[in-house]
Amino acid sequence: MQMTLHKRVGPSWNAVMLAALTGLVAGQASAQGIVYRCPGPPVLYTDAMSAKEAADKGCRSIEGTPISVIAPIKPRAPAATTPSPGAQSGDLKVDGKDQRVRDDDRRRILEQELRDAEGKLAKAQQEYNNGQPERRGDERNFQKYLDRTTELKASVSRQEADVAAIKRELAKLPPPNL
Repeated sequence: MQMTLHKRVGPSWNAVMLAALTGLVAGQASAQGIVYRCPGPPVLYTDAMSAKEAADKGCRSIEGTPISVIAPIKPRAPAATTPSPGAQSGDLKVDGKDQRVRDDDRRRILEQELRDAEGKLAKAQQEYNNGQPERRGDERNFQKYLDRTTELKASVSRQEADVAAIKRELAKLPPPNL
């Protein structure tokens, strides 16, 4: 498209023609750059269709919508494993003596936890009082008393489960070394 502007037409005519020409070029450039988002199981983003095609397929223009580009996460390189100080470079097994020490430490810790859990269980059972805990002064409303009784029963159940779990862990350990 070739257009010549003549001087005999006034300067305002030149400005109008220049503005029209600029608008035409800008309109063509933006028509080619409109990106449409089309619905469907695979959501499609495209700029290769006309406005009529986009309207027929139910696509919407995403012009003016902020677009986020997320970089893919690079997988980390596996960490190099270093052998423990007691193990040699090719040997991944723990020495029998070291394992016995570890087992004894674990048994000692579990036995301490068992004593603590049994103490908490005894305290919870005493406060629960076989489903008849003593009423407190702030429990004038009977529902508050019932709620506290339910909480105490749940606490006793949790403590019993904790004691049983610790006993199971202790049973998994080899017998203690005397």
